[in-house]
Amino acid sequence: MWERTNQIPVEEEIRKKRWKWIEHTLRKAPNCVTRQALTWNLQGQRKRGRPKNTLRREMEMNMRKMNMNWIELEKKAQDRVDWRMLGVTGVRLQLISLMLTYVHPVRIASI
Repeated sequence: MWERTNQIPVEEEIRKKRWKWIEHTLRKAPNCVTRQALTWNLQGQRKRGRPKNTLRREMEMNMRKMNMNWIELEKKAQDRVDWRMLGVTGVRLQLISLMLTYVHPVRIASI
């Protein structure tokens, strides 16, 4: 359907913008408020129930899929070409996992 309309899925567009913002934030000075907010770890007790899905948690899930940590991600952010390659890989990994959740299991077996 997306090919017919020459549009990309909204989820993919959000992921691209998220990666771009993360790169921008990680390239800032360590004392910048936005960078500190991204890497800040909240202390204390949390509310009952499932934790909210924050940007940091989503990025950490993506980093686990790519076998990376925050330090490696910060190093990659300093080199724009390297970051773009990483971003494309990260978006593709997320898109593939998203597609696999919506595709029928019989179709996956035939691929």
